[in-house]
Amino acid sequence: MHAQGSLARSATPSRFISDTGSRYKHRLCALHSYRSEAPHLQRNYGCSSAFATSMPYLSPNIRRETLVRAEERDSLLEAPQTDISAVAIAPREVDWLMTSLVFLFPAIGGLLFGYDIGATSGALVSITSQQTSGTDWYSLSPFKSGLVVSSSLFGALAGSVGAFFLGDKLGRRRELMLAACLYGAAAVLLFFAPSYPLLLTGRVMYGLGIGFAMHAAPAYIAETASASVRGLLISLKEGFIVGGILLGYLASALWVGDTGGWRYMYGAALPPALIVFAGMVSPSSELLPLLRLFFLSLFFFFLCTPSSSSSHGVIAWLPESPRWLLLSGASREQAERAVRRAWGSSGSDSQAIQQEVSNMLQDSPTSAPGGLAALFSGRNVKPLLIGSSLMLFQQITGQPSVLYYAAKIFKDAGFASDSDATRVSVVLGFFKLVMTGVAVATVDSVGRRPLLLGGVAGLVLSLLALSGAQTLVKGDFATWVSVVGLLSYTAAYQVSFGPISWLMVGETFPLSVRGQAAAFATFTNFGSNFLVSLVLPSLEDKAGLGATYLIFAGIGVVALGSIYATVPETKGKTLEEIEAFWEEDDKGS
Repeated sequence: MHAQGSLARSATPSRFISDTGSRYKHRLCALHSYRSEAPHLQRNYGCSSAFATSMPYLSPNIRRETLVRAEERDSLLEAPQTDISAVAIAPREVDWLMTSLVFLFPAIGGLLFGYDIGATSGALVSITSQQTSGTDWYSLSPFKSGLVVSSSLFGALAGSVGAFFLGDKLGRRRELMLAACLYGAAAVLLFFAPSYPLLLTGRVMYGLGIGFAMHAAPAYIAETASASVRGLLISLKEGFIVGGILLGYLASALWVGDTGGWRYMYGAALPPALIVFAGMVSPSSELLPLLRLFFLSLFFFFLCTPSSSSSHGVIAWLPESPRWLLLSGASREQAERAVRRAWGSSGSDSQAIQQEVSNMLQDSPTSAPGGLAALFSGRNVKPLLIGSSLMLFQQITGQPSVLYYAAKIFKDAGFASDSDATRVSVVLGFFKLVMTGVAVATVDSVGRRPLLLGGVAGLVLSLLALSGAQTLVKGDFATWVSVVGLLSYTAAYQVSFGPISWLMVGETFPLSVRGQAAAFATFTNFGSNFLVSLVLPSLEDKAGLGATYLIFAGIGVVALGSIYATVPETKGKTLEEIEAFWEEDDKGS
């Protein structure tokens, strides 16, 4: 079955049942047989006569739940050609305080990833300067300087491999706690690093934290947040990465002239790491009283106290993902408690909570998380290829090259001198943040596919403009074409590959392999990033900058075709509906 377009399907009875999952077929049959309409069901839904007369023996709870389900479906069956995106229970009121918490603490893990990117540019200048290094090993060779930058990438690759094997064993919340511990320990080690080898050790340790955080955060947000705001929250995580880059640039500008300033740049990651750890601590942990006392003096403490807006109060210490709890064999009651905690004040609706967990149970795998064999078999193959290809295209469509030459492009346009390179980076970072905000504001209304298709198309056109500015036009006009191309490329990337790739990784994979599949996609992201950083200098040297941009544009065209042909629309769908789609897609292929 071709995955192009959305999960939408015709709402005729037979087709609707096929796309929504066979579980509804039996429930509809049972309900109508209870209403003495067995012949109608045998004709329209294909129920057996024996099953169609079995409803009186079902328990009242099952009959009540079946009635609710059938009434939802009946309203849809009356309207042919209805998009399945309309299949939803009436939206509940969102508790934005608790929703912000579900997003905030995991997203700070992404902010620390971005912070490392921004801070390292200034830290490397500080480390290698005789005046500001504060060490006797400041004279680093180009290779050693390169290791300072790339060692965190090595750590991130190792972290994504570790997440493949440990993610589903630890759970999303404890994995984020592990990432916070690695971030914090690395920040302390880097602040006190007395030698170059220990500096590299701290950088690798920080990279391990990046690998675990970038794996766990999208999965945690996707599995815990409401479907109505899932796209907004995961896309906003990209905004936190960009915000982290900006903070890194600002830290560089603040401390780059101080003796040992690089120690402060790296050490500043400790407070955010502690905040992530505190936010993910279990409400039953013995550490909780100490952490409450510690954060009493911090701005975030007001988020960690009971709220009067709810009859039961908002529990600020975040729960484990309810879907992971079910996957790991936890009871229904534990999953309901997790949903109630995640929903905050809107979690007072017990019926809605029970309905939510019932939906999870219907589509939760009955076995333990799948291994490597399950990842590359059956219904899991296509979402794995889609998620990994988006991660790959995110890195190989020119972003490192375009951003690397950003300062030079602005300088040629007369906007910056050599001393203003950091200021130009900050301005470009703010522009990236604004465009990420556009994606965040529209992803749950416009949808994932339109943003990806439109953004990647704009990205290709921008790369063609940058290539033409290098080879076809000269003088001031070429300079201005480069500036426009740079800004349009940045805008296109930030509304497409930047946030949407991580969003699709968080919501596309079936639950039984979500941990391993997300780890595989994360490894693809960091691995392709590493390969591009190795190949890019040689490619630009041999082919020239204009030809390099042209190659990236060609890759962008391939990416555009791949997205059009394979990426489904997932806006407004629960994770269980997305999983049911892949199951039906596999049966039809």
